[in-house]
Amino acid sequence: MRVQWTSDADVWRLVFLLDAEDETAGACADGQAVELRTNSCHVRIGDAGASPHPDLLAVAAWTVVAPWTRRRVTFDRPISAGLAEALRTGWGVDAGPVGADARSGTRLAISYSGGADSMAVAAMFPDAPFVHFQRVSHPRVPNRWTHYRSDVLARLARRTGRELHIAQSDLEFLLSRPRPGFPEHHAVTVGALLLADDLDLGGVALGYELGSRWLGGDRYVLRYTPDNPMWAQEGKWGRLFTAAGLPMVLPVGGVSEAVTMRVALESDLREHVRWCLRGSGDGPCGLCGKCLYKELIQAAVERRPMRTTLTAESTPARSWQKPPPYGGQEMLEYGCARVPNIAQTPFAKAAEHLQATEESTRWLDHCYRPAVDEVPEPWREQVAAFVSENIGLMTEDEALRVETWGER
Repeated sequence: MRVQWTSDADVWRLVFLLDAEDETAGACADGQAVELRTNSCHVRIGDAGASPHPDLLAVAAWTVVAPWTRRRVTFDRPISAGLAEALRTGWGVDAGPVGADARSGTRLAISYSGGADSMAVAAMFPDAPFVHFQRVSHPRVPNRWTHYRSDVLARLARRTGRELHIAQSDLEFLLSRPRPGFPEHHAVTVGALLLADDLDLGGVALGYELGSRWLGGDRYVLRYTPDNPMWAQEGKWGRLFTAAGLPMVLPVGGVSEAVTMRVALESDLREHVRWCLRGSGDGPCGLCGKCLYKELIQAAVERRPMRTTLTAESTPARSWQKPPPYGGQEMLEYGCARVPNIAQTPFAKAAEHLQATEESTRWLDHCYRPAVDEVPEPWREQVAAFVSENIGLMTEDEALRVETWGER
């Protein structure tokens, strides 16, 4: 793979050319098949981001081209030896040319989506700037997903009143299958990477929570994954970002979506929480699978019946009419154990299969201690203090529920 970045005013443009051994069919880090459609994209980041360190440009490019690169990646400017080593040990590719010094920074930025998880991170770090990724159209690829309202999410981000930087990019249209989306999940950080030097960033915080970090996530095998290659500090992506002087920080990596929901709804940014990707400026659509899933969690947190017009026969509820395992199963258990009259909801079948109780799901109200220990040192104390004051740590028995996840 040969990679080239060029800049024009406030836009960075990426063009890449495949080597003979590279392929247009590949898979991202979580195993999802992705097929390459075109070989260029752009990132508009505003007045900042004029001269990123070569390592930052290299990692930004790698979040785009990794699924299709097989043996080597050649960047258009020298990278540091540490970054080349991280690519070699993580992906088995030769990377170069090598010749740059390593970089560092001091500030933490939040990769801000507007959902409850990133909102909970914002509550932990009220002074951290937001970097928001906004999907925009590609000049050569038709947009067949016009129902995805990235404009609404960006507008809500602006209303938070926080220091905000919006990275507008068409990189999601590089894919022709399964649909527009990130080649790698880490491409959401492309704005933070390109802005890191101008903003003196030494870390980027993401809203990945207990299920994503430790319990296998949505498309993984349902099991405890301390060595999660995507989000563990010692995983290949963690080592890569650290080598670029911008380690990934997971402040809510030890808590469940029930906790991030509660923290978000108790924060001063409550009115700006939006996990729905389809809703207008008036509110979430209430008709998609994500709305249904999050409504279960919010209803459980607020101890009330669900508010939804969807039924068990509706398409968004289809996956929950089958026996487990389910994606996000720990939260299905939590919600089914707490929502009144669950038998009258689209989750009735799941509740019958799971047989969860409040006692069996109480561990999901607390924080898994190793996740706090994993936060890089400059921000660990602040996360620990927030957890101590607002959440509390799991007991040994509760932590064992995390560590035996998938064994029952």
